[in-house]
Amino acid sequence: MKLIHSLFALALVAGAAGAARAQSPHSAPRQGAPGAQVPNTGKVVTVIDVPQYTYIEVEQADKKTVWIAAPTVKVKKGDLIRFDVQMEMNDFTSSTLKRTFKRILFVGRVTQATEKV
Repeated sequence: MKLIHSLFALALVAGAAGAARAQSPHSAPRQGAPGAQVPNTGKVVTVIDVPQYTYIEVEQADKKTVWIAAPTVKVKKGDLIRFDVQMEMNDFTSSTLKRTFKRILFVGRVTQATEKV
């Protein structure tokens, strides 16, 4: 269990290091060129903020939803976002939320989508 938490922290720290240069904590998602280094898109369905992270349930083009975990970012239900995937985990338990996610994608950054998803 400690290994999973360590891997999660390492993935988010590595992603956050690059994202921190471009986006300060608690800032709105950056606007960027469509698809520029953030190839995944979706519409925000649910947002859960915890210290240092934001969990976002995203509806993708195929209407299926997926949970992503990102360094803290301000998004709201209905926002169209882009995100990069750094790591996928199955049956991940968040000790902070006391919840297990069947599948979750850990991402380094979230940006505002400029095109319709």
